[in-house]
Amino acid sequence: MTRRRAHHAAAIAAIAALLLSGCSMGQGSSESGGDSGVAPQPDVGVEEPADGGDASGEEFAPEQPVDDDRSVITTGRLAMTVDDPTDAAAQVTDLVDAADGRIESRSETPGTDSQQARATLVVRIPADEFERVLADLRELGEVDSVQLEASDVTQQRQDLDARIEALEASVDRLLALLADADTTADLIAIESELSSRQAELDSLVAQRDYLADQVDYSTLTVELLSEGIAPDAGPDDFWSGLVTGWEALVAFASGLLVVAGVLLPWLAVLLVVAAIIAAVVILATRRRHHPDGGQEAARTDGDRPA
Repeated sequence: MTRRRAHHAAAIAAIAALLLSGCSMGQGSSESGGDSGVAPQPDVGVEEPADGGDASGEEFAPEQPVDDDRSVITTGRLAMTVDDPTDAAAQVTDLVDAADGRIESRSETPGTDSQQARATLVVRIPADEFERVLADLRELGEVDSVQLEASDVTQQRQDLDARIEALEASVDRLLALLADADTTADLIAIESELSSRQAELDSLVAQRDYLADQVDYSTLTVELLSEGIAPDAGPDDFWSGLVTGWEALVAFASGLLVVAGVLLPWLAVLLVVAAIIAAVVILATRRRHHPDGGQEAARTDGDRPA
């Protein structure tokens, strides 16, 4: 019984130490950005300054090697004028497929009498093929504008890698403790902590995968437009002006006839209604001016001598 209690206490102490170590790892990974972590370089091979200064490295430290392992996300937009946007969009698709890229979206709008034809594509191109594919895309038509933007996410990637590494080690230790757990309380405590750590680890791995995809494949929006629609040429001599004026007059007269045809039924109905209202008003007016006209005429006829 004493041995089991001692083992139980040791398991609880191990879990507590694991939690503390996880916290300290998280703090250590966040603080690692400020610490260069580079060991001091030996003085072997350092030449003495020409002005006779101290060669100990305090004032003339050797240059640190440049870190070429950078993570850069490249995005851009390319606007072009082409003869046929639909045909040019097919050529863009072929160029991207040949570079092992992919098309994320594609939309096409046919041209009308008052609107240019248009095609818009959002493509993902491998980062090491981006410049070559961009140069090939420029050959499809007349370039109107190019906008490129590069975002350095090296620090974000390194932070994710450090946190993932720490969590993986923490999960491995929890799995080892889970295998050695003897009591139900230990199993519940370890499984709860293991579930929390595993969920956090999966989330960070998903973030790193998304970041890696953005770095590995540059995003380019390609907008293809047809040539602008030229306005109709106006009359440039007397006869063309006369013809244009006659056509405008005919169009105006045709419009008036159409309007008259539409309004004629309504005018007929309005005339009938107006006639009825006028008749009612006239009758009411006559009665008001001669209310006893009929009776006075009857009395006058009765008073006449036979």
